Amino acid sequence: MQTSPELVGTSRVARDLMNAITEAAQTDAKVLVTGETGSGKEIAARLIHHWSRRARAPLITIHCGGLPDSLLESELFGHQKGSFTGAYRDKPGLLEVGHNGTVFLDEVGEMSVRMQMLLLRFLDSGEIHRVGSSIASSRANVRLISATNRRLLEEVPSGAFRKDLYYRLNVIHVQVPPLRRRRDDVPQLVSHFATEFAQYYDVPAPVFPQPLLDRLMAHDWPGNIRELRNLVERLVVHAQTQPLTVADLQLDTTPPTMAEPPAPAPRRIAATAFERITGQRESFWTVVYKPFMGRDLTREAVREVVRLGLAQSRGNYRVLVRLLNLPPDDYKRFMSFLRKYDCHLPFRPFRAQGNGTCLTEPLDDDAPDRAASPHERRDDEVLSA
Repeated sequence: MQTSPELVGTSRVARDLMNAITEAAQTDAKVLVTGETGSGKEIAARLIHHWSRRARAPLITIHCGGLPDSLLESELFGHQKGSFTGAYRDKPGLLEVGHNGTVFLDEVGEMSVRMQMLLLRFLDSGEIHRVGSSIASSRANVRLISATNRRLLEEVPSGAFRKDLYYRLNVIHVQVPPLRRRRDDVPQLVSHFATEFAQYYDVPAPVFPQPLLDRLMAHDWPGNIRELRNLVERLVVHAQTQPLTVADLQLDTTPPTMAEPPAPAPRRIAATAFERITGQRESFWTVVYKPFMGRDLTREAVREVVRLGLAQSRGNYRVLVRLLNLPPDDYKRFMSFLRKYDCHLPFRPFRAQGNGTCLTEPLDDDAPDRAASPHERRDDEVLSA
């Protein structure tokens, strides 16, 4: 299978994209690549590296989506021996491994606010702080290329993405167009992928009749080039038993969209935080309290974490303390924090729902349903000013 980067197409849109990639490759500046899912953002990043002065050094790729903070931090920055269970030796991170080369952060918009802060610290100093080390272990000179299918600037006001990091990453902007904007390239892409898969399966390349190509050019391609590539692979296999016709296409008719509409930022951030607490057994004080006090987490996100916990504990705040990996002695401190910063939620609606975790201990009734007083809110108003 082909491994070298290649941008296939001769349409005006493809030529404009090629010019943007070539221009970005001539500098050492950071690049933000945006575009719909499956449109070819990683190919653009590989081409930028391939034509840059760092081409002889490694291109390191890491997918930021779906990785918990602890793993993503270790992957990027490395860790010290004994810093966590299973850390049997010192391990350099990808930023160290990619020294003098290029690091490609795919789906950078999925990073948590905490990881955004750590990345920003690295961009400011170039210093590598491994997990478990209080001092910088080394410095790395890497070129950063980031990619996302999100509109990051629109997520800045909600706090889902840091404004200072956005402008650090977006020195050069390369926008990869969707396939429906370059329909004239479809026949060339079909031929390219057909040759690729025919070689892979060691079969003859099929003949694509003109009516079939016309239908492919008229399609909106909600999955973009990735959808086309997968379709051509299926057609190459299918063509070994009978000639291809339009009926063999079975195209996806889903209306094209930029990306799945993301959940509101505070809810998405809160869901990630709650998963870290309940799934990875991290503490509420570390995952929620610390970033909240550091202004990296909004009050709305904290309230959403509490709401998720109360839904599981059926409104029992004492059980919620346990769910959030806090010792029972922290109950009063936890409740005081919620009330002081107006993050306390009434428990009765959650008991009325009657869903969530089945409890065998009595419900606690010493968490009154009341909002924080103006005096208790004052500190938070100062914090958020």
